[in-house]
Amino acid sequence: MRWKKPISFPEEKIQYLIDRIGIDRTTALLLLQRGITDFDQAKEFFNPDINSLHDPYLMKDMDKAIKTISEAIQNKERIMVYGDYDVDGTTSVALLFLYLKSLGGEILTYVPDRYTEGYGISNQGIDHAKNEGVSLIIAIDCGIRAVEQVAYANELDINFIICDHHLPGEEIPQARAILNPKQPDCPYPYKELCACGVGFKLIQAMHTKSGGKLHDLIPYLDLVAIATGADIVPITGENRILAAAGLKQLNEQPKRIGIDAILKVSNSSTQKLSLSDLVFKIAPRINAAGRMKHAHHSVELLIEEDLNKAWIIAEEIEDYNKNRRKKDSSITIKALEQIEEKKETEKYTTVVYGESWHRGVLGIVASRLIEVHHRPTIVFGKGDGLLTASARSVKGFNIYDALNECAHLLEKFGGHKYAAGLSLLPENYYTFKKTFEEIVKTTISPDCLEPEIQIDAQITLSELLPENNRITFPKLYRILNRMRPFGPGNNNPVFLTEGVIDNGSRKVGKDEKHLRISVYDTTTEQTFVGIGFNLGHKLDEINKSSFDIIYSLDENHWNGSTTLQLMVKDVR
Repeated sequence: MRWKKPISFPEEKIQYLIDRIGIDRTTALLLLQRGITDFDQAKEFFNPDINSLHDPYLMKDMDKAIKTISEAIQNKERIMVYGDYDVDGTTSVALLFLYLKSLGGEILTYVPDRYTEGYGISNQGIDHAKNEGVSLIIAIDCGIRAVEQVAYANELDINFIICDHHLPGEEIPQARAILNPKQPDCPYPYKELCACGVGFKLIQAMHTKSGGKLHDLIPYLDLVAIATGADIVPITGENRILAAAGLKQLNEQPKRIGIDAILKVSNSSTQKLSLSDLVFKIAPRINAAGRMKHAHHSVELLIEEDLNKAWIIAEEIEDYNKNRRKKDSSITIKALEQIEEKKETEKYTTVVYGESWHRGVLGIVASRLIEVHHRPTIVFGKGDGLLTASARSVKGFNIYDALNECAHLLEKFGGHKYAAGLSLLPENYYTFKKTFEEIVKTTISPDCLEPEIQIDAQITLSELLPENNRITFPKLYRILNRMRPFGPGNNNPVFLTEGVIDNGSRKVGKDEKHLRISVYDTTTEQTFVGIGFNLGHKLDEINKSSFDIIYSLDENHWNGSTTLQLMVKDVR
């Protein structure tokens, strides 16, 4: 792993923040790295407030969307909320269903089958809407490229509203309204909302137009926070405000009994949920239904109001998640063996295929392969006469653009800079594999092929001591807590400390894979402990002499006590 040195800033900028805000040098550096250069920005950053959200009517077509939905509800038309099968899609469907239902709307939900329909709007879904007497479909987390499907719906006299956050194509569907801040002509100031965030802007516009208060909508923000974390969007601007408010709702006034059931059934309850908990404890289980069975189970759980029914659904989803874990583990092993057998470890890409590989876990497997080989990765399975795949990329490389260069070989593709889905005819597999390798080879920066970690600041261990015996945590950690929630664009800061001395570090965990670090600071004569996951192999290296560590900070709860813990990323 390459250690990337802290970003340097002009001394006058650092000193300005120190003097103006009354903070220490380390905090000033952390703020500057996040683009915060003055008092007002710092105040807003440390106090994310939902009243600072942008006017939803700045989003293109918002007036048209509100008018169309309001008329449909008033005329007692049947409305279908149509969403994707991942976490962002299912939480979005639940959000719009619950809110529109509260207005008296006759609302149906629809999530396509991952295997028989695939991603996005399907004619099968539109036919189902027609059979159910639906006159308006609100598509969320999909639809921005569904030109033909929307045209088909128009022929059946079904209107469409599209709420999406994916990049538009050259041609835009002929929908009644399209809410997507990534449209080139959309003036909305913040472009990085997830789909559930776009859905929230829609209900914010509807609610405030009818005289309601923004504060009334806080109970819906638990769903937005889960989607924001799971969809790996930047935790900046509005996303950070929405995530912070949603986490507060989840921790202080939890309302969604389905979410509570997930946590209890999986034994994942914690003292206080963080965004990381949403990503690694709740999101995989919501996703598991769509991967292993059907995502409508997740929607049902998120909208369920009966505790016993929620518990039953949560137990089913927990079983799906356990099955998902077994599948992705076994396929990852087979994929790694395939890479070794074909001697492809020196390539610029990782492209693998297994005819029997479960298509619901291909994205997870791709992410695991990147952890080992750190290359743009595509994992293929087979179904319905086509090879379908999930693609994942490494930091700094836009895999969507690379796939676009291969579009002539693909039947279908879509996604983001770092994650995408695609399908192709079996006879095009090897040609695609070769073409994709050549495109990546000629466009990727060598730095992208080596994992790196950005160091935010160099500190001494003395900065991790409380000011007195009455305080549990040092001032630095108390400030870090006010910087939460952490995520892309606002990552948990990584610190470098040089020249620490080993004080009994040892291997721990199954197969001794992990490293329990214990280091002694000669200046303060204090011992600090931490955990380095998957760093057990580094023990021999640190036992020899003083060494350097990079780490973030977290709390360790054990036997009723809470202490500061170093979350070690690497040692040398």
